[in-house]
Formats: sequence, structure tokens, C-alpha cells
Amino acid sequence: MDAIPYRDGEKPLHEYLRQHAHAQPDKPVYIWYGRSLSYRELDDLSDRFAAKLHGIGVKKGDRVVLFLQNCPQYVIAHFGIQKLGAIVSPCSPLFKKHELEYQVGDLGAEVIVAADNLYPVVAEVLDKTRLRHVFLTSYSDFLPAQPTIDVLSEICTEKVRHADTLDFLDALNDVHETPPVPELSMDDVALMTYTSGTTGMPKGAMLTYRNALFKTACATHAGSVENGAMLLAVAPLYHIAGMLMGINVTIYSGATTVLMYRFDPLTVLQAIDSYKLTNWYSTVPMNVAVMQVPDAKKFNLQSLRINPCTSFGVTLTEPLAQQWRQFTGGCETFEAAYGLSESHTCDTYTPRDAIKWGTQGRPMPGVECRIVDQSTGKAVAPGEMGEITVRSAGNFKGYWNKPDATAATLRDGWIYTGDMGSLDADGYLTFSGRFKEMIKVSGYSVFPEEVESILIKHPAVKQAAVIGVPDPNKGEVIKAVIVLKPDHAASTSADDIIAWSREQMSTYKVPRTVEFRNELPATGTGKVLRRLLKDA
Repeated sequence: MDAIPYRDGEKPLHEYLRQHAHAQPDKPVYIWYGRSLSYRELDDLSDRFAAKLHGIGVKKGDRVVLFLQNCPQYVIAHFGIQKLGAIVSPCSPLFKKHELEYQVGDLGAEVIVAADNLYPVVAEVLDKTRLRHVFLTSYSDFLPAQPTIDVLSEICTEKVRHADTLDFLDALNDVHETPPVPELSMDDVALMTYTSGTTGMPKGAMLTYRNALFKTACATHAGSVENGAMLLAVAPLYHIAGMLMGINVTIYSGATTVLMYRFDPLTVLQAIDSYKLTNWYSTVPMNVAVMQVPDAKKFNLQSLRINPCTSFGVTLTEPLAQQWRQFTGGCETFEAAYGLSESHTCDTYTPRDAIKWGTQGRPMPGVECRIVDQSTGKAVAPGEMGEITVRSAGNFKGYWNKPDATAATLRDGWIYTGDMGSLDADGYLTFSGRFKEMIKVSGYSVFPEEVESILIKHPAVKQAAVIGVPDPNKGEVIKAVIVLKPDHAASTSADDIIAWSREQMSTYKVPRTVEFRNELPATGTGKVLRRLLKDA
């Protein structure tokens, strides 16, 4: 099937922002707990940030790190960076020192935009990376005096300033020149999001302006998002799916998005009722939590029409979808998509008039999907299991500074995903699991080598291996298998390792359980055989 025509031609998404800023300048693009940010304001503020970056020496191709939760400043920085031809690289705000140091160091980044409450983590890596410019912002900076929906207390804190840093809003107000307009190609890299690829430590997936535009058109089509839509964005903007739905679709369609710092079920109900929201991208546990809010029936949810939903931990079933339809007064919910960072996600979609429950839908227009035998590389018959491969204008350019990993994943224009699945006779995809050893905890990708590289820093740990084990709520959780140093064996407990891990890594990466062994199963060359740990 031919690709979906672009609504106003092939150009970077920030040019769609400029277009809307001229055509509908006063229309709200984002509403942040009652504070409206217009298309004209977003275009102007992102221009100002581009000019500020240019003033401190940032140029086309440089990498700029974003280290903050959902907020208007995130979107301002995102487009300011891309307008300059520089590259956005999101870091999870759950990162601790080792994780941030790894990604910033791998990027060679010199500039970071961070939330002020995350500065202690940034400070720990300053002397271990090339960072020279730190922009700090407070989540309260854009909050209105009279919020229209509940504001979480964690973002109502006063701004905290630190020496040798730049205040984000002060920096924008201090700009008096227009930014340069670099020559850009649609194939220039605009985003680097870190992912496991097929194995190993996280790698920067290089995504282009074209990748973003193509998949944004796909997601907008799949979600039936029109200019008059009122959207809700609660998924993390630093995650590829949250970015696609919360930033790109908004700007492409010219719609208005109510942006939330993070998911809170009561506030979601308030937002839908107060703003008559029409579209929401969610995960299944979010829907379940919203339906469990006491007195939820007092909120009017009948404006909500379309709710693409991703199964993380809890599977979206037909009975659950019917329950949601009754709860909201008619909103349709369906499996959102199959996709991965390397393809800018959203490779499949569920046609609302032809839902097949238990599948991830069929390929987007313009996306080719095939299932191949891993040993021969040949396509398998419908219904047979194999490796999922995809090809489209959304395919990434490769991994940052990792040509071997790129060659293993990107072959003849196809992404070899390392995921296993099948296509039925009607072309519907069923995702069945991962050939690779990446672990999915509540939808977050966890790379065993990364957790192991942190665990080995514990003074009592001699060797560490990490595997995923099934969990009814989170899909998978982390299990660590550890060999202790002889002089620590008697004094170190599993609880000690878990408590230490909570201080050293993101919450979802912390081992749920720890098993001690005298040795780990390994090949003759010393490579740990994790599959034998799973079989044990």
C-alpha cells in the first residue's frame, strides 16, 4: 500500500510548526495545567533557544541532551535544537550517575538541558564528560497562578539555581537576534534515541527528519487526528512513542494537546472532563487505573472518541475494550502499534473497522513487514514463527559510531528487529517475544549488559549476570545472579545488593531478586551464558 500523503509537503516538523504559527498564531498548542502556550509562542521560544545555542557555539550535527520529564520546556528545547540542525538526544529522567555518564559520554555532548531537581545527577558527571553548558529549568516555571486541574506537589517546588549553570527561561529572554537558518536535508540526523539494538549496551539510533515526518503521518492517520482535535499527552516525551504522539502528531496536525508531567489517574479524568479531550494515547495499565478511581462516574468523558493503547504488563483484550467503552460513554480503544526505536516506532496499526484482538494490527501504508527464518533469512509462510523485519521511510540510518552493530541490524534496507512473531493470511502481525536478551519492564527496555556494568561496581561483587523473569503486572522484572568476592560472601545479603542498586540505577532496572552462586555458566572464552541461567 502506498504511503500516506503528507498534509503540507515533505519538510521537517519544525517547518510545520512555523506554518501553524503563521496560520493559527493564537491557537493553543499546549495546555500545561491551565497555562496555554500558543503556536506563535512555541515557534518564537524555540527560535530563541536555537539562537542561544548558536551563540554558545552549537552547530549543525552537534548533540544536545535533554534530561527532564514532560513539560513545555521539553518541547521548546526539542524544536530549538532541531531548527539549528543539531541533534536531540533524550535521556530518561530516571537515570542515575552511571547511566547518564554513559550516554552523555558516548554522544560526546557538550550541552544538556535538565530539570533543576536533577542537577545533582548532572553534577556527578561533569568532570567525567565533555559537558560545558548546563541549562536548568523548573517544572513550576510555566505553571499558572490558578491551575484548572490538580497539579502534583512534586512540580510545585520553587526554582533552584546553581552556580555555573544557565537558567533556561533567562537564557530565552536574553536573546535579541534571530537564529541562523541552516541548509537541512530530510536525511540529516535530527534525533538520537538510545536503544539496545539486538544486543549489548545501549546504542544511539540515528533518526532523520524524514523518519520523523513519515512516522508522524502514519500515527496521525492511525489515530484519526485532525486540526480540531484535543489531545492528552501523559506518556513520557523522552520515549520514542511518547515523543511521536505527544510532540510530533500535535505539531503535524495543528491540534491542541493537554500536557501532563506524568500519569495520574484522577488528573486524567479531570483533564478529559475540563477540556473535552477527544484523543488519548495510553498504556493498558493507565486505563485500568483510571477506571478504578473512586467516584470516577462523576466526570463526563463522552468527548473522548479515540484511544490507541499499548499493552504493557496488562494485555488489551476485547472485554477490557468493551469495559472502557462503557466507562467513557463510547470511546474506542485498540492496540496502538508494533514498532521499535530504530524504525521511529508505529510500524503497524489496528484498523478500527477490522480489529483482530491479540494482534498488533497490520503494516502501516508505506511500511513493509516480513517474517524470516533466522537461520536462512528466507521468508516463512503465513502463520509461521520467525524474526520480524521491517522496511520503510522510517528506518534509521544506523547506530552512532557502531558500524558493526549497524551492519548486523540494517541489511539491504531491512531492519532485523531481533523480535519473533508471525503474519497471518490477512497480514496481521502477532508479536511473540524477543530473540534478543533485552528485558521489558513495564514497557521500559532494560539491557542486561548495562545493569551488569553497574552491579560490578559494588565493592562486594566479583561477577554479575542479569536476566528477565515473568511478572504478572510488569511483564518482566530483573533477576540478578551474582558471584561475591570471597571476603564479602559472609557479610553481603540480597537486600544489601537491592538497596545499593536503588541508589545507582533507574527504578525499573533495579533487581527484584538476587541469587548468589559460586560461578556463572560461561563459554570457553568467558562469555556468560544467560540462557542457562533462565533454564536453571
